[in-house]
Amino acid sequence: MRKRQTMEIIETFGHYVENLTDKKPQSARRLLKTGWGAQNLKFRYMQDKRLMPADRHLANLMMDTMLWPLQKPEDSVIVSIFTPCEMMQEVGLHPYNVEGFSCYLSASKAERAFLQQAENQGIAETLCSYHKTFLGAAQKGLLPKPKCIVYTNLTCDANLLTFRTLADFYQVPVFAIDVPWNQTTENVQYVADQLKDLKIFLEKNTGKTISEDRLKERLACSKRTLENYKKYQQMRADRYVPSDLVTPLYAGMTNNILLGTAEEEKYTQMLLEDIKKAPAAKGKHIYWMHTIPFWSDAVRQELCFSEKAQIVGCELAETCEPDFDPENPFEAMAERMVYHSLNGSALRRIEAGIRHAKQAGADGAVWFGHWGCKHTLGAAQLAKKKFEEAGLPLLILDGDGCDRSHGGEGQTSTRLGAFLEMLGGAENE
Repeated sequence: MRKRQTMEIIETFGHYVENLTDKKPQSARRLLKTGWGAQNLKFRYMQDKRLMPADRHLANLMMDTMLWPLQKPEDSVIVSIFTPCEMMQEVGLHPYNVEGFSCYLSASKAERAFLQQAENQGIAETLCSYHKTFLGAAQKGLLPKPKCIVYTNLTCDANLLTFRTLADFYQVPVFAIDVPWNQTTENVQYVADQLKDLKIFLEKNTGKTISEDRLKERLACSKRTLENYKKYQQMRADRYVPSDLVTPLYAGMTNNILLGTAEEEKYTQMLLEDIKKAPAAKGKHIYWMHTIPFWSDAVRQELCFSEKAQIVGCELAETCEPDFDPENPFEAMAERMVYHSLNGSALRRIEAGIRHAKQAGADGAVWFGHWGCKHTLGAAQLAKKKFEEAGLPLLILDGDGCDRSHGGEGQTSTRLGAFLEMLGGAENE
């Protein structure tokens, strides 16, 4: 009964936001800010005790990250998820992330009107729904104007359309980072040179100076954060960690756009303390490749706070290795991008996924074919072959991480349930 009432409240809230946006976008923005602020208070004072303390802290951290651009847009920079943000932090700019905002709009059940708005303006139905949702919300006046925009072509071809369209719409300065396909020292230097230009761009547009010594300290913080997370993933292989469907996505977001912050390092330090107290492993460990359809009742039924099967890692949280040198900050950030696990051939991505899945003690993996993501959809069959050759059964599950209209809940329930039964998940009931 309580769950149904909560869902009804969220649905009503989403409808109000959508309807207000048509005539009073400023009022819709205030409502969104108020609603998300209330949710943040709930995360802070009425925490879900099923989660580890670190993951409760993460829910607050992610909500703070979403609220900041609504509260202080003049101190925010729209970024793609894999854009290095250490220099933006140094000049006091907060990441205003396309994929993250669209997730939260979807969680608020307010995405449908914005998807339709983008399509009405000529955006193809096949474009990634995260990008369409953000574009539509911007066009309708819900999302405030940022200080500037910084993005990269890394992994997602939708970036090339989305961020240029946003720059034209908001009429703000934009900086694009071109990341070549191949992993070479020459390409690392090519990207590092662009990042040095980004330093000049940020200083010019904020009037603040980026200290190279401070930047080295931020990169050292990023390195420690990634090392902590890697150690945690190794330690959780034989432990039971209660998990919902959003915590792995939060980690996928903050392990990218919040690298270099004390808050993100604190999260990973808390993880290492929590995992020492975690009980022995229960049920089956599932490693998730690509985004997670957190809104799906079918996925929630099988994997949300379940002792018989849990998501033990998400690819998006482990896209680079912590082996860069903070003493060369521009090269370090460039190396993270060029050697990013989703850059280059699909085989590099698949091999990284297998490595990280085994590290977390996975019994199987899900390859989620998010609608509109050519990189993921095109590599699905090769991924299945390679994962299974490595001894890890893999389920290819098609759907949409943001747009409920592409759900296919019946098929998702049948296929995911059969996959877990094949792994032996039913034996723990």
